[in-house]
Amino acid sequence: MTFCGSAVNIQEMAKARILIVEDSKAQADITGAFLEKNGYEVVCVHDGAGAIKAAKTESYDVILLDLVLPDINGNEICRWLKLNSETRGIPIIMLTVESALKDKVASLEAGADDYLPKPYNEIELNARIYAALRTKALQDELRDKNRQLEELLAKVELQSITDPLTRLYNRRYVETVLEKELAEWKRYMSPMACLMVDVDHFKNINDRYGHETGDSVLKELAALLKHSLREADTVARWGGEEFLILLPRTEKDDAFVTALKTLRAISGWRFGQIPDLRVTVSIGVATAGGNTDTPVRLVRAADLALYEAKNRGRNRVEISPEKMLWDERQ
Repeated sequence: MTFCGSAVNIQEMAKARILIVEDSKAQADITGAFLEKNGYEVVCVHDGAGAIKAAKTESYDVILLDLVLPDINGNEICRWLKLNSETRGIPIIMLTVESALKDKVASLEAGADDYLPKPYNEIELNARIYAALRTKALQDELRDKNRQLEELLAKVELQSITDPLTRLYNRRYVETVLEKELAEWKRYMSPMACLMVDVDHFKNINDRYGHETGDSVLKELAALLKHSLREADTVARWGGEEFLILLPRTEKDDAFVTALKTLRAISGWRFGQIPDLRVTVSIGVATAGGNTDTPVRLVRAADLALYEAKNRGRNRVEISPEKMLWDERQ
């Protein structure tokens, strides 16, 4: 369907595809010929099984459904179509010789969008089809706008928790994750570790090669960090050239192995814009425990371990509170 503001394009509606479900072939032929004359594309079936098969395999804009069919009651077909996610949006106009109020109510309760008793006037039938198409088109437009809005909100939400340069999570988001992980640790005593990673002598890279190259290094580094971690782990840009990594369900020894693996991956990597320069990082590791039972204390412990790694010559892992060291300098 095509829209101009909120008005439905009549020419587009005339090209709609209609499924006629009618047990009388003569009646189906008459109705079909009239609708085709008015520009509609028409498909006819003569029983309930054929109606369900047609609706499942082809796309239709309106279904004209006879209440009395040789195999399945029209209301049952209507109910099935409205329960199926792929067909529930198709308007259904019920056609029947039954004119009692209870029959109309039963069809509407089954999900029919409209009801037209036989014998019906072809002009009225065309008007009912037009009304059904107009309603469907407006509903489709509303669904499309809602989908676009949901996509926009999802994009805005992602941007709000993402660092624009590295495409990693930002500090605000990882602080939320840290609180959640520590709450789980307190409840289930599930081990967790925190890694603070800092690029060694990053100022020298900016001063020597420029900030554009420095940004390129940070983006490549972010990709390396993500590649070296598990899906359950969280890595974020903490600020500047610092990165924070959360390792849920991770003991201290395993955190050390992960930190060492990360350290070696970075020191052995040739960065695109400065392939001849060896870029290294220092890593501080802390695990949740008695003195590191809050986000501030845990991050502070990892930061102090990082500071110790810097003091001891950089390009190394330092674990707090115990002094487990690994020096990768050559």
